This record gives sequence, C-alpha cells and structure tokens, in this order.
Amino acid sequence: MSTIKGKAIVAQSGGPTAVINASACGVIQTCLANDDVFTGVYGGLNGILGVLREELYDIGAEDPAELERLKRTPSAALGSCRHKLKDLQTSRADYERILEVFAAHDIRYFFYIGGNDSMDTAAKLGKLAEQEDYEMIAVGVPKTIDNDLAGTDHCPGYGSVAKYTAASVLEAGRDTEALYTHDTTTVHEIMGRNAGWIAASAGLARRSDEDAPHIILVPEVPFEKDRFIEQVRRCLDKYKRCFVACGEGVKTADGQYLGEAGGQFATDAFGHRQLGGAAMAVRAIIENDVGVKCRTNRAGTAQRNAMHFASATDVSEAYEAGVAAVRAALDGVSGKMVTLERHDDGGAYRCTTGLAPLEEVANGVKLLPRAFLDDSGTGISQAFRDYALPLIRGQADIDIGDDGLPVYARLSKHMVAKKTQRQYAVG
Repeated sequence: MSTIKGKAIVAQSGGPTAVINASACGVIQTCLANDDVFTGVYGGLNGILGVLREELYDIGAEDPAELERLKRTPSAALGSCRHKLKDLQTSRADYERILEVFAAHDIRYFFYIGGNDSMDTAAKLGKLAEQEDYEMIAVGVPKTIDNDLAGTDHCPGYGSVAKYTAASVLEAGRDTEALYTHDTTTVHEIMGRNAGWIAASAGLARRSDEDAPHIILVPEVPFEKDRFIEQVRRCLDKYKRCFVACGEGVKTADGQYLGEAGGQFATDAFGHRQLGGAAMAVRAIIENDVGVKCRTNRAGTAQRNAMHFASATDVSEAYEAGVAAVRAALDGVSGKMVTLERHDDGGAYRCTTGLAPLEEVANGVKLLPRAFLDDSGTGISQAFRDYALPLIRGQADIDIGDDGLPVYARLSKHMVAKKTQRQYAVG
C-alpha cells in the first residue's frame, strides 16, 4: 500500500471515445472506495488546461448514480483538450505551474487518460516532481480510437469504433448495392491519421465477396493511382459496383497525404495535421479516370462517440484499465501506463492488464502490421479478423429515456476554490 496520502486528480485529453468515461469511472470509483489513502478526488476541467488554470472540481460531491452512468456515456464528460506541453526546457513554466496547483490542493495522485502526448506529459511531470522533491504518483490510462499506442495489445476505444465502422460499411454497402445503376461507387472515409487500424476494421463487414468494402486504403500501404484505377475497374466488371473504405491518412509513395491536393492542412494544438478530404480525392480519381459516378461518406466525429453501438468488451476493458491504474498507484507504482494484455486460453479470448513505462509509450507508434492485410494490401487477412473480432463483441448497455433516446451522464462539476492567488495565462 502506498504510504502517500493526499488527493487524486483525474483528467482526460485528446479526442473523445465511446468508452473514455468508462475508464474515468474505474479511476473515480476505485479512488472513492479507498478514502484511507485518497483524501479527495478532483477532476481537471478540460484536461491539463483545467489544471493550469486551477479550474478543478470535486468529483466526490457528484451523485454516485451519475458517476455510475459514466460507464454508459460517450465523449469526455470531465472535459478534454488538445493542449500539448513540450519538453521540460521549453514548457518548464507550465510543468512548474501544475506542481504549484497540485501542492496548493495537496494533490498527490495524477491519473491522465489519453494517448501518446498525454503519456508524455505525465512522464515529464513525474520527472519534475522527482527533481523538486514533491511526492507524487503519476499513472497513465490508455485512450485512443486509432489503436496506435505502443506497449499495449489494443487500446480502449478501438473496439467500439471498429464495431461502428464495420456496421456502417455493412449498411452503406447495401445502399450502393441497391442503387448501383445510378450510384455506382462509394468512398467511405474513416479516421486514422497515420495508422490503418480503424480503416482495416471496415473489412470485418465483408462476410462474402459481394459485401462491402471491396477495396481498403490504409496509410501503411502507399497509394498507387494506376493500380487503384485498375482495381476499381475489375471490381465494377465483377460486381457492377465498388465500395472503397478510405483511411483519412492515406499517403502516396512520396509520403504526401492523398487529401492534401495542392493545399496545406491546418494543424491542431499537438502539431498534428488535421486531415480530411482523402475521400474527395479518391472520388475525383474514380469519376475522372474510371468515368463512373461516385458518392462519399464521412462519419466524422460520430464514429468515435457512438455509444449506442459500443462494444461491451470495450466498455468492460476500459473500466478495468481505470481500476488497474488506481491499484497500481496504491502499490506505489508511478511513471507507468496501464496496458491491455491478450491471452489465448484454448482459442478463447481473455484480457488482463499490465504496465508499460510512460516514456516508451510516448515515443512509440504501433502501425497496422502488414500480416493483417491480404496479399493485395487492400483487404484484411484472417489474422486481422482473429485479432479484431473479440474486441467488438457484445452490445454495451445504455440507459434509454422515455423519449426513446439514450440518457447520458452530466456531471454537476462543483468547482473547488482557487488557492494559488493568481491567474495563469495559458499560451
């Protein structure tokens, strides 16, 4: 048992998912159940920005029933952000400010739910705390629909977006099939900046040769225009229609994003290009070079927040990841991220949790293995099916209101009085 007593803070960062709140619920409920160590549980309003601005709220003051409903609520109920802290030398004032806020409120446990950049922040904050002799434990909880975090078999959030993507493509494919005499081809754009995990999940919809998608484009396989045109033509000859699942981060052989097409993308606060437009580029190729009509679908943020079709497996594992983070902290573990570890018990899927160093996660990216694609590189292999199918199984429970729509948690967010006596301007 950890000898450190003090408050815990939980914060969320980056793009929301269907199950990030399930992880937060696991952290919160486990902290509240161990009040002999955790003297309070706070939330950072809009992630690390809330900490910098000293905008904290008392999660312990929330209705326990509403906290329980977090398991069945999409998006980031605590409030998220895309504020990137750089290295300690460049952003030292920000890291020092965080420790200042933590010290003012006797916060000794930091649980950060996010992706690579969030793990990097937690790692650097832990280093500074050690340098400043401030007793603090920092544990990361994985979150990303992209499934590209190093050190973990898969990420909470991926199973649900994969389930939603496969179902959407399955249904949209039937639409193309019904109207192929008019709408001959469809390009369905899917999230994934540099990794093709989500785009590959579209392939789960293809139970027979006729089913969509007929072609899958992922960032890991360079786009070759002439080869693609030939694939579309062969598909049209065979099925009279063609359905393309297109990852937003698809690149040409020279590394240019396919959707860039003569312009520069804006970047988000992390310095990542804000992608979108790959489907339009593919559509233009089909209409101009193949000579048939093409429609485009873009699910946008709906694909990552679809709690109404979330994977029960994903929700359960996300919650357990949050619980495991607190258990690790109680054991005195710091500087680690919770991982999901897959076990094969005689062919039956089983998942447990482990730990990986925050720095290794922050500096690594897990791309889609070539073995998860078929020989053409534009379809999935049986190995990918075996990997992904267990992650999308089960239907997550949700609360349905009298109006027939889901009922999601909404926290009261009782703000804590500021103690540092100064405003902090976040750059």
